[in-house]
Amino acid sequence: MSRARAAVAFAAAALCTAVAAAKGDPEAGEAIYSRCAACHALGYDRTGPRHCGLFGRRAGSVKGFEYSAAMKRSKIVWNEKSLDGFLANPIARVPGTSMGYAGVADPKERADLIAYLRQASGSPQCGK
Repeated sequence: MSRARAAVAFAAAALCTAVAAAKGDPEAGEAIYSRCAACHALGYDRTGPRHCGLFGRRAGSVKGFEYSAAMKRSKIVWNEKSLDGFLANPIARVPGTSMGYAGVADPKERADLIAYLRQASGSPQCGK
């Protein structure tokens, strides 16, 4: 096998691994969500805003919830990619956010958490 073909094969394998990891495990994500439950809930606001309806929602837009000015200005629309970036390091992603959490460093844990949030969006707690 030529070096170029070997490099392409390696890159393809790495991409497949990254895609598989990005899908995440909702059951594992539910356990990770327990870390979020100190401030968040699926169906109602707490210290942090509710997570029902998260996907496709613009950051800082839950009516009646008091967001930081930084979050309101962020122009983030929540999807798998934006959540992954934010959850990795909320303070770096949105400087001035009032979310004082260091983030989820492990990419697999983030993927699992995001998979759980996606699945929970269709749950009875979210009126689905």
